[in-house]
Amino acid sequence: MSVSRLAYSALAYALLPAALARLAWRGRREPGYREYVGERFGRYGEARPPAPLIWVHAVSVGETRAAEPLVRALAASHPDHRILLTHMTPTGRRTGEAVFGDDVLRCYLPYDYPGAVARFLEHYRPRAGVLLETEIWPNLVHGCKAHGIPLYLVNARLSEKSKQGYLRFAALSREAFGGLTAVAAQTNEDGERLRAVGAQNVDVTGNLKFDATPDRAQIEFGRVRREAYGRGRVLLAASTRDGEEALLLDALALLPSDVLLVIVPRHPQRFDEVAALLEARGIAHQRLSKPQPLAPETRVLLGDSMGEMIAHYAACDVAFIGGSLLPFGAHNLIEACAVGRPVLLGMHTYNFAEAADKAIEAGAASQVGTAEDVMRKAAALFADPVTLDRMGWRGVEFTRAHRGATERVMRMLEGVMKRRYEKE
Repeated sequence: MSVSRLAYSALAYALLPAALARLAWRGRREPGYREYVGERFGRYGEARPPAPLIWVHAVSVGETRAAEPLVRALAASHPDHRILLTHMTPTGRRTGEAVFGDDVLRCYLPYDYPGAVARFLEHYRPRAGVLLETEIWPNLVHGCKAHGIPLYLVNARLSEKSKQGYLRFAALSREAFGGLTAVAAQTNEDGERLRAVGAQNVDVTGNLKFDATPDRAQIEFGRVRREAYGRGRVLLAASTRDGEEALLLDALALLPSDVLLVIVPRHPQRFDEVAALLEARGIAHQRLSKPQPLAPETRVLLGDSMGEMIAHYAACDVAFIGGSLLPFGAHNLIEACAVGRPVLLGMHTYNFAEAADKAIEAGAASQVGTAEDVMRKAAALFADPVTLDRMGWRGVEFTRAHRGATERVMRMLEGVMKRRYEKE
């Protein structure tokens, strides 16, 4: 074991009590964290399936949705293999269940302890592993290399801030990134930053999220809701983060009185927190989890349900993307564009920098500075249905123009995997 990885592992073991305490604390707010705890330490009760496995890791909800076209392409290309889908969060796991059902196996990826990683790899013995976006764990990478398992990082992105963080631990970072078989980066800039921290065999393949097809059943469900809400009056605040709801509610008076604001917090453990915020401010509101006709006086609808984001987009007229008003880096704007909804973004878009820039350039999105600007821009769009419709259609055209990442990633994976299988 290298000195840098030894130090990293020692620190990880020292922090184990804190990790267990955090798991218990999160389990109080989200019971899903209390389930399958053994899996987080590489202990799996079920017998290993007899079919050879291709393993795909999608940490949470966004990565799981992004993985869908790739998982289906891998399954079609390797019908004699099973797909093992791993996650780190209960919401990611539930999303995997909703998207794939019993078509894939699923479990939690263990924490990055050498023993836990070894138990995971020896139990499932995958023929290849695919990590999505930014999930790099030094002991996991080393374990795959020691077991002869090719490991890929796909749909990879790396911000300048994250690059500088990795470079603070250059020896460990270079060992981890350098241990990957190949990397498929989203953009040229991502590719350059990944090379700078030690990645090799880097190709630029685009963003898998453009290839995801919006679920037709959710779209139809959303359209039914839209008729119930009333057309031309719904502003969606999608995947909002801590602090953003308060800012939006402070600016609520800038919206026309007939506009309905739908707030969907990013994390389910915050649903009650946002409900309490609405109660404290005396704002007439309803919760989507308590089905009832929309009251005429309702000003805000709290979207406190999981797995319905496409339906929320289909039900709205304008979509503000959360995580961009405060410095969280924004969430996925591509889904809203694909459904044909005008997009509003704050200034903090570093998680989707290229997609945001191109959406703005295409006329599918507009960038604003403050919560007040969000409300003013939304009000202007409601008053100008021609511009509103034009932005929506440009969003659809924008997403169609940037598809193809799945095919490019598959070419990279198939090339390396074919050469490996021929040697066996």
